[in-house]
Amino acid sequence: MNIKKSIKGLIALALAGSFSATTFAAPTNAEIFDMMQEMKQELKALKAENDALKGTVEDVAVSTDEAIKAQIKLANRKHWGGYGELHYNNLEGQGPGVADSKKIDFHRFVLFFGYEFRDDLRFFSEFELEHALVKDIGDSTTTDNGPGEVELEQAYIQYDYNDTTMITGGLFLVPVGILNETHEPDTFYGVERNTVEKNIIPSTWWEAGVMVTKEMRPGLTFDVALHSGLEATDAKSYKPRDGRQKVASAVARSLAGTGRIKYTAIPGLELAASLFMQTDYCQGAQVGCGSANLVETHAVYQKDKFNLRALYARWDIDGSDVETDGADKQNGWYLEPSWRFNDKWGAFARYETYDNKDGNSTDTEVEARSIGFNYWIDPTVVAKFDYVDQSKANQGDQDGINIGLGYSF
Repeated sequence: MNIKKSIKGLIALALAGSFSATTFAAPTNAEIFDMMQEMKQELKALKAENDALKGTVEDVAVSTDEAIKAQIKLANRKHWGGYGELHYNNLEGQGPGVADSKKIDFHRFVLFFGYEFRDDLRFFSEFELEHALVKDIGDSTTTDNGPGEVELEQAYIQYDYNDTTMITGGLFLVPVGILNETHEPDTFYGVERNTVEKNIIPSTWWEAGVMVTKEMRPGLTFDVALHSGLEATDAKSYKPRDGRQKVASAVARSLAGTGRIKYTAIPGLELAASLFMQTDYCQGAQVGCGSANLVETHAVYQKDKFNLRALYARWDIDGSDVETDGADKQNGWYLEPSWRFNDKWGAFARYETYDNKDGNSTDTEVEARSIGFNYWIDPTVVAKFDYVDQSKANQGDQDGINIGLGYSF
């Protein structure tokens, strides 16, 4: 609004009111001047109040916008997710020592929780219930005993030291193999995880300690970790899977170290090699048991609809008793080609073999051949089917079908 025009209008209105309000005499020039000065002061005060009100509204708008952004940023710092898988197995055993396996099992129910303290400092955890029902070993009267386990699989703090170096401390997955760090059911073929990464790696395998991840150059990273170790014994047949302590009041007489180098500079290709070392594989609990080393290497190749996975792992364990048991050499490998027809369907075939007593004079090798398909109902919801034929040397065969349903979010 034009202030000058407003003043003139107010003056005219005031004069008209003055003339109509009195029958005595018109105002003098001095009175008119005083009236004009008074109205100027009132207009000045009104303008100041208007400017102050405008500033207050803008301040409120800015403060509100900043508050909303702060809440959004706070909400984005909290992360949660999870995955799960239901399995149906119908396998028939043929030969001595090979039993049928016909069961249905909600194998895993997992929840992720994470929080970003700062852009360079974060927390991540993974809480898991296996096999749906936990066995209450402390109550002999209950009828609800089950085979399940409640596990804290991951719980670590991760700090970005700089743009190329990251430090992880707490409970974390050991950097070895293909599935150990990435095992959501929608990310791999087959209802069950392959037997090599189950019995030789052994996935899922976590320890407590500290790990440094360094990006040497784009596409080339190196991990080195110092952490808790395994506790394998003769009673556990010196199997690495049975030696996992899961950081549950774990014996720490002998710590362990793991190093990995991984190359991903070429699109669609991952090459990696890991080395695990522990000075006392049995944590002092077994005479004739010494150091243990695990060497693992793998390749993953993706080209358009074709994918190929290949992995080899080998244990070398010292100790006279371990050698007598034939467990001083343990190894396995698998090869898995697959074809993704579209965003819904994919098929695979896999050959795998492993031996937890390769040092034994008796053949104890296990071989398995699988073929099947995945149907992705959604990018992270998958239905699975496979046929597997597994043979155990000097024992017999087991073959049949597996059906699964899995998800992640």
